[in-house]
Amino acid sequence: MANYTAADIKALRERSGAGMLDVKKALDEAGGDVDKAMEIIRVKGLKGVAKREGRSASEGLVAAAVVDAPDADGQVGVLVEINAETDFVAKNAVFIDLAEKVLGAAVASGAADAEALASAYIGERSVQDVVDETAATLGEKIVVRRVARLAGEVVSTYLHRTAKDLPPQVGVLVAGSKPAGEVATEVAMHVAAYSPVYLTREEVPTDTVADERRIAEETSRNEGKPEAAISKIVEGRLNGFFKDQVLLEQAYARDPKKTVGKVVTEAGGELTGFVRFRVGA
Repeated sequence: MANYTAADIKALRERSGAGMLDVKKALDEAGGDVDKAMEIIRVKGLKGVAKREGRSASEGLVAAAVVDAPDADGQVGVLVEINAETDFVAKNAVFIDLAEKVLGAAVASGAADAEALASAYIGERSVQDVVDETAATLGEKIVVRRVARLAGEVVSTYLHRTAKDLPPQVGVLVAGSKPAGEVATEVAMHVAAYSPVYLTREEVPTDTVADERRIAEETSRNEGKPEAAISKIVEGRLNGFFKDQVLLEQAYARDPKKTVGKVVTEAGGELTGFVRFRVGA
């Protein structure tokens, strides 16, 4: 019988994130040597990386950081989404530690997309190598899905947990002028809850506006609205679309009588951009 204890099993499970059966098998094969067992878990897991490629990874977490801009003029926010196959792994300490390392690499490297981030470094190894090694340890497909960077005079962030036992599933960055910093965090919370798509109506693609206008016209005629009133009805419905999709035109969560734009203006500032990630969306 292999020379190891229940405490060895517990310690190796915490260190590797692997299941009970895999840990015991590795300890048996290693003759109770914990370090050798850890190596066995990693090697066997790495061999299975290719087999996991086709599997779906739709759980995970969002992590964020805000740092001073490289030129010391303003701030830069970084948001990353990292996916796993199950929420069991998403809340695993090994996975959460990986996310912090990947976020640090994103901040340090200036990577603006997932491909560039995969080639960045954590210590002397690439992010992709570290991700693959962690996937091998945990036995699930792990993907760094996306990364975003947002610069501004001030950048605020908000991370939201959709379940108390899971890491953040929604992450938001909001950038603006310094006076906007007074309300930016609350606006970030609003963005998390109300999911705007655009900052201003000018950002909405012209073909999207045209489609919404066409749908509003067809709907109005199908409802039998008077022809003379259709133009006004269409504009009203189009404005409703903007109020739903455009951040500055949404009713502010904390005071629905005001728009987000009005609240920011009253603070003496302006917003210049935002980013919202929701895991798997």
